Amino acid sequence: MSAALRILAALASGLLFGLGLALSGMLDPARVRGFLDVAGAWDPSLVFVLGGAVTVSGLGYRLSRRRARPVLATRFDWPAKRRIDAPLVAGAALFGIGWGLSGFCPGPAVAALSTGASQVLVFVAAMLAGMALHDLGRGVAGRKDAPHGRAPA
Repeated sequence: MSAALRILAALASGLLFGLGLALSGMLDPARVRGFLDVAGAWDPSLVFVLGGAVTVSGLGYRLSRRRARPVLATRFDWPAKRRIDAPLVAGAALFGIGWGLSGFCPGPAVAALSTGASQVLVFVAAMLAGMALHDLGRGVAGRKDAPHGRAPA
């Protein structure tokens, strides 16, 4: 398994993901906020995007559980933590609040950088600053737990 092949697969996956986000309208923060406004002027058009994403993800997850190892890696990188705890709930709440206020979540925001819109640049800068503060806080607190999505080495 060459590193070049893994990089190429990651690039192709990212391009396909970004194209799907653009075609579905997920790069338009007003449309996303309309979808999240279930008590107001709700725009249900993104339900199909959500349904398609959950279906593809669910099928991919089920298929991957039947394999001994991934196609382009030596092992799967399953999350080490499985229980719902206060940091997970707090992080999910912050994510949801940020998504609702801005109309962006990380994937669509990165894809929307291609538009050059100032609101996207501000969001991504704030997102990167938040990630840096999180990492700084982990270092200051001296935590040694594994990052999300990675099993301890």
